[in-house]
Amino acid sequence: MVNLKEGDKAPVFKGKDQHGKTVSLTDLKGKRVVLYFYPKDMTPGCTAQACNLRDNYSALTKKGYEVIGVSTDSEQSHLKFIEKYELPFTLLADDDHKIVNQYGVWGEKQMMGRKYDGIHRTTFLINEKGVIDHIIKKPDTKNHTEEILELWSRKEA
Repeated sequence: MVNLKEGDKAPVFKGKDQHGKTVSLTDLKGKRVVLYFYPKDMTPGCTAQACNLRDNYSALTKKGYEVIGVSTDSEQSHLKFIEKYELPFTLLADDDHKIVNQYGVWGEKQMMGRKYDGIHRTTFLINEKGVIDHIIKKPDTKNHTEEILELWSRKEA
């Protein structure tokens, strides 16, 4: 499992978005990227997180942030999720687990005594130079945008 740290160069990912279009970190060079990994479309926590980012999307884009969500769900699942909740940002389908493995967010989890493999909800804040400024492990799904803006405002101060 990869163990990325703040200050590391962000792994260059490439994946298909909800429309089947290839998106890569190199396409976003010169932009600040909010790369958030979440377990599953349409689940309560993931929906709360996505809707918080949606509701505050203009505040993020005004600061020059590009929001990209990643899960192992399919392009079709992402499209339904986006349409149902009117999400204005890109979701990448990582069904081959390449991106989640590059970022070290896939691993053993436990719920109600049952162990299984899945995505550990994590957000990487990547600066214009492709360096990881912050890693938010276990983000607050209902207040995620506030966490992001606060971390980057401290960086700018």
